[in-house]
Amino acid sequence: MTIVHSAISSKIIGYFAYSKTGNVFCDGDACIIAGTEESMRSYMKLMIYNLKELNIVKKTRFGEIIKGLEQGGAYAFDKESYIKFFSIAEKQDLSDLPEPNNFFLESSPTGLHFIRIQFTEV
Repeated sequence: MTIVHSAISSKIIGYFAYSKTGNVFCDGDACIIAGTEESMRSYMKLMIYNLKELNIVKKTRFGEIIKGLEQGGAYAFDKESYIKFFSIAEKQDLSDLPEPNNFFLESSPTGLHFIRIQFTEV
């Protein structure tokens, strides 16, 4: 899929974290995307004990995520970021994505509830 309009590809979906050495904050093999910077820092505190290395938190845009997906990457979205991603993806005719309301029915007691998205070849 190619994003035609730069306005669409530049829409901010959420935040990701990484280190100066290039290590990305992941849940398994999926890059975590949080809806807010505060949520990202909270996930980092809950999931890892050494925050010194993963100290860079940056905004990520729809086009960057699509490019990563097209290259075989996987993303783990929290509810807020997935709703943003899903809304734009739906307008871009991306099909077969889970409905956010169906996936995020119950909240997690730990606050760690992600939906993993990865494109597969058919």
